[in-house]
Amino acid sequence: MNIFDILGPVMVGPSSSHTAGAARIGLIARQLLGCTPEKAEIYLHGSFADTGKGHGTDRALVAGLLGMEPDDPRIPVSFDAAGECGMEFTISETVLRDAHPNTARLILHGKDGRRVDVQASSLGGGRIQVNKLDGMDVCFSGNCNTLIIYNEDRPGLVADVSSLLASVSVNIGTLQLFRDKRGGTAVMVYEIDHPLSPELVQVLEQFDGILKATYINVKL
Repeated sequence: MNIFDILGPVMVGPSSSHTAGAARIGLIARQLLGCTPEKAEIYLHGSFADTGKGHGTDRALVAGLLGMEPDDPRIPVSFDAAGECGMEFTISETVLRDAHPNTARLILHGKDGRRVDVQASSLGGGRIQVNKLDGMDVCFSGNCNTLIIYNEDRPGLVADVSSLLASVSVNIGTLQLFRDKRGGTAVMVYEIDHPLSPELVQVLEQFDGILKATYINVKL
């Protein structure tokens, strides 16, 4: 535990869980899409739905999608900023099975046809956890540089990706593997100690059996 876990993040208030955490969820979802969304469907669950409007959760999520950090003074006017840049969005309430009370689901569409479906929870103190990605159960925080690989569930692909990272001296902190069914679609989540170049991510996408690669770059 560090001092920021005790004091909370530098942020625009009023709540670290409902405002700062929501902004981080928006930011991570934006990075998973790879661009500013052209259209965003935002669904609020539990406490986010019950008290989110009063805490600015809705505005914080939209701010994150626009690339604003939790301490950005423009968060209260993020709806106006979205209109200025042409990002359409809808906000609705929903009920998500077995989800943390502070959870949002964001379905994002990019201008180039890209789409991502992200479910994430705000855990307090500005910390978040991504728990579903395109309908598949995952578990990562976005606190580290994170490489997410969608791939066919077959032998050899984990070794191929890990070997490429080793060849460019990228150290792997953690590796998690998820799949919908045996022989179906799988997801690898690498938390790594070093930044990746966009060119390396593009190389990974050319590997036989890899369907898509995306990368969260953490600013240090």
